[in-house]
Amino acid sequence: MKTVSGIPVFNGGAVDNAFGIVIGRVFVQESERLGIEERIIPTDEIENEIIRYKTAVNDTRIEIESNRDTTLESLGRNFADIFEAQIHILQDPRLLRETENLIRTKSLAAESAVAITHNAQIEIFRKLNNTYIAEKINDIRDIEKRVLRYLLGTRSESLRKLTEPVILLASNLTPSETANLDRNFVKAVVTESGGLGGHTAILAAALEIPCIVGCGNFLENIKNGDIVIVDAISGLLILSPDDSTIKKYQKIIDSSSARIENLDELRDAEAITLDGTKIEILANIEFPQEADNAIQRGASGIGLFRTEFLYLTQESEPTEDEHFGSYKRVAEVMDGKPVVIRTFDFGDDKESNKHGESTPERNPALGLRGIRLALKRWQLFRTQIRAILRASIYGNIQIMFPLVSTVKEFRQARYTAVKEFMDELEHDGIPYNKEIKIGMMVEVPAAVVMLDHFAEIADFFSIGTNDLTQYVLASDRGNRHVSHLFSSSDPAVLRMIHSAVKIADQTETPISLCGQLGGDPMRLAILLGLGLRSISCTPSSIPRIKKICRRIMIADCKRIAEKSLQFSNASDVQDYAIREMINIIPDLMNKIF
Repeated sequence: MKTVSGIPVFNGGAVDNAFGIVIGRVFVQESERLGIEERIIPTDEIENEIIRYKTAVNDTRIEIESNRDTTLESLGRNFADIFEAQIHILQDPRLLRETENLIRTKSLAAESAVAITHNAQIEIFRKLNNTYIAEKINDIRDIEKRVLRYLLGTRSESLRKLTEPVILLASNLTPSETANLDRNFVKAVVTESGGLGGHTAILAAALEIPCIVGCGNFLENIKNGDIVIVDAISGLLILSPDDSTIKKYQKIIDSSSARIENLDELRDAEAITLDGTKIEILANIEFPQEADNAIQRGASGIGLFRTEFLYLTQESEPTEDEHFGSYKRVAEVMDGKPVVIRTFDFGDDKESNKHGESTPERNPALGLRGIRLALKRWQLFRTQIRAILRASIYGNIQIMFPLVSTVKEFRQARYTAVKEFMDELEHDGIPYNKEIKIGMMVEVPAAVVMLDHFAEIADFFSIGTNDLTQYVLASDRGNRHVSHLFSSSDPAVLRMIHSAVKIADQTETPISLCGQLGGDPMRLAILLGLGLRSISCTPSSIPRIKKICRRIMIADCKRIAEKSLQFSNASDVQDYAIREMINIIPDLMNKIF
């Protein structure tokens, strides 16, 4: 048995224990290497060869447009724009001209010319070495394969001929391969390369297929039919699992499936503890359509609406109207419930160099991202804020700035930028909510230390435990070499959360928590004991968090939290929290473990 780790791809309503863990046989997607040898054609065939090339390009365009239209219908405009970008690459005048020129001047066969020009373009991008460029290379390679298949008269049908459920393993998947996956047969996807901002991750999340990306080289010794376990909650791929490991994970799957069925009845119930304390349970969402999942699971509102999808799923910068349409849709679905929209946060694991800096940063986690980037890219910021303000009349929309570390930058964002954009709308006679609430993410230690000063100018706070943990422990959660240090249960992180909650309470500033920790049933008692009364988590986690809230007392939570703060390492905190929760709610917790 061997375990491979990678980056888990989460989707609000899709990945819960019952959906995020899959046991099954693998189907290995072989890297398709279309070996193209240089072939010279007679000069009298050149014109026909150019026609053959143009026909293949046109057929490819029709195929990509078909993928675009299918994706548009099933997933929406933002995902369809991935294929719109491919059409632009396919029809790049320079690429077409260079390929045609090779056929005409070198008497090369069309397939030879295509291979040369596309490989040359890939080499140019490869030298730039960053995540966004890696996806561009994937797009170019996808287009090259399509054109060559038409020229050579071959078709790739392996994934279309699946007749039984499989776990798909691949070096990487092109956008077309991911968009065309049949969810009836492909139950999970694991790739050697890729990141959270890549096409595979974005489309897999939208298709609600559990996925792990960026696992490194692991395919060499795997063959079709091998049994594996995909844990898309923790980002683990277990190869050749032994019987005890299979039984352990199967128990989780069975109990989670039953629990989800039983939890549906809690949709309209309030999260009130046994001693009468009301807990607000909100939803984190990535895409507008997830607002429907949030409503179905009984969310009190949207505590975190990440907006990077608008930028990462299309080639050009989204327009103000595209922003507005997405925000308006969510506000209307939530029908008066709060919708906290976080402004764009690129960099670190949310890379998008096309919208950030043109040159890669040596340490993006400490670089130009979050509110820092927004204040530098004024026009980008203006487009988004204007759209949020316009949408604010359709519901209870609130604005939240990410990665705020100084009072000065929050003031600049709120009192200079937002005020200027409000004045523009006022001048143009465009309505907006003039009393819109504006808050900030608490995810930098400096923000926690200075939170009393932030409370004078912020309407609310939201603790982002993922980044807060990364910065408190100086551990990059996406780096497999130090990821073992990354734990939101670490006492240092818990003390930061405790400090933030105390200051928020003293200043009477509303505070919530929207990191991954919020959906963890084993750590919920600690969070409530630290004083949190508002939790935002993935929609699928809402029913179980509600149920635990309704079975617990705040007095017990305080006792567990106080003891947890006294430990010196994360593992002791985790072990203690699990024991206590099992003691307090044995019938419920034993179904999870």
